Amino acid sequence: MNPEMLLKSMTPEVYQKLLQAVETGKWLDGNPLTDSQKDTTMQAVMLYQAKVLKSDQHMTIGEGGEIVQKSRQQFKQELNEKNTIARFTENDI
Repeated sequence: MNPEMLLKSMTPEVYQKLLQAVETGKWLDGNPLTDSQKDTTMQAVMLYQAKVLKSDQHMTIGEGGEIVQKSRQQFKQELNEKNTIARFTENDI
């Protein structure tokens, strides 16, 4: 199956099940993944994250398949741009 067909057929529910299998090393029924299944499942999860979720996490896989890492400065900037509910200094507490 080519990557585009895989993405079209993968629902968010299937993605979550595959992600859980990768994280735990087991299928939902408790059977362990083989090394080949781990590799294939990890690739499918990374492809979905890159192409569908377009994840904004610290380290993820970009659309072109490259590893994307954000710098500390980029994280600080993103936090400052988001709405802040409350901000405290140590003397306020």
